[in-house]
Amino acid sequence: MRIVLHRSRAAGQGAVLAMLLGLLLLLAPGAAVAAGGLDDASAALKQGKVYVDPAMTGQFSQAQADALTKKIKDVDKPILVAVLPATSQYPASTVIADLRTKAGITGVYAVWRGDQFAVRTDGAAMSELTARNYAQAAFDSHHGDINATLTDFVTNAAPKVRGHAPGAGGSGFSAALIVVPLVLLALVGGGAFLLVCRARKRRAEQLAAELRALRTVVDEDITAFGEELERLDFTPGAPGADDTQRADYEHALDAYERAKRTMDEAKRPADVKAVTEALEDGRFSLATLAARRAGRPLPERRPPCFFDPRHGPSVQDAQWAPMGGAARSVPVCAADAQRLATGLDPAIRTVQTAQGPQPYWNAGPAYGPWAGGYFDSYGSGLLPGLLVGTMLGSVFSGGGWADGGYDGGYGAGFDGGFPGGGEQYQGGDVSGGDFNPADFGGFGSGDFGGGGDFGGGDFGGGGDFGGGDW
Repeated sequence: MRIVLHRSRAAGQGAVLAMLLGLLLLLAPGAAVAAGGLDDASAALKQGKVYVDPAMTGQFSQAQADALTKKIKDVDKPILVAVLPATSQYPASTVIADLRTKAGITGVYAVWRGDQFAVRTDGAAMSELTARNYAQAAFDSHHGDINATLTDFVTNAAPKVRGHAPGAGGSGFSAALIVVPLVLLALVGGGAFLLVCRARKRRAEQLAAELRALRTVVDEDITAFGEELERLDFTPGAPGADDTQRADYEHALDAYERAKRTMDEAKRPADVKAVTEALEDGRFSLATLAARRAGRPLPERRPPCFFDPRHGPSVQDAQWAPMGGAARSVPVCAADAQRLATGLDPAIRTVQTAQGPQPYWNAGPAYGPWAGGYFDSYGSGLLPGLLVGTMLGSVFSGGGWADGGYDGGYGAGFDGGFPGGGEQYQGGDVSGGDFNPADFGGFGSGDFGGGGDFGGGDFGGGGDFGGGDW
């Protein structure tokens, strides 16, 4: 058993916990040969190790487990992997939930049981839709090869998982039985406070990093709008200008200044929504002004171009499908409509991520406020329909975005929290059994494959995840 302590200004509490840690280290015995079972599996997962039941080492060797453990450690993500036999020791209907309860780590639980593969997640670490897609793809690609399936899943899912890997360290079951009551007494006084402080610090750091990334993107949007204003070549006092044209122009200028001011004052990702709302409003004013000057009918108030809102208001809807996704109708500008009609790719807005440039809809939940500012005023159901099957779409469908608001907590489908603190756990946090089983992302309606277990082809057997729950 390992307790990770963090510095606290409460020096007395820190000293007590440090003393208890020393006691744990003295009492902890050397590593024993695993006999198998949920207790051994959860103990390994708490240390950040891939667990292999002794009965499965013939199909998935210890060397392969060590390599996968290193891979998870290197990417520093809370992905917990177990390879188990299909026996009553690991009940199919409850095994992943049991491991989640006993390990107590908020994260992504990937379990190979017998010849089947299943994944369940805490929403704080990964959306269930994203996990399901990666699990299905890995299972279908490797036809029963455990190592290839698990390696594929970890490799592809890791960039989308939030939080940090659980720490590695020694464990001793007998020592835990001796000192756990004493540790719990100390934690009543200081541990909960330390966990809350840790969660708040992580959340603040996460929000700051997201806002930095968003600031770069929004500054590009503001700059592009400013350049449009400069190219306009409109003089309010010119002989041909009338009051309606001057009003459009002034409205666009006001929107530009409002966008700059709001971005300067932004403190969190949610504040970006007001910035892109202003830019969308200003661009429509410019489109209206252009129509007045050219003597054309005034444009219909439509959403901006889906592929890049900098293109301005859309002029029509067109059919488009993201890579590997279903076709849907999206609002497009005239230039992108022409590209699609001739079989070319649209000019998609990409943003920089840790995995390189990505379309904004695959860049992470932080881009929810950015997109919401551009599209929310056209109906709350517009964005989920446009983004279905994308990473950002999973945030909207999972509840991470509600009524145009974004709290930065990545809490889609997660109902856990520190008692009385209103704080959400982050991936890798120690929550113990404090999680909502119905929201521990499964397949079907919060359950395994709609049938409650691995059986009947519900999880991986025969390549069918969910027996119709897809």
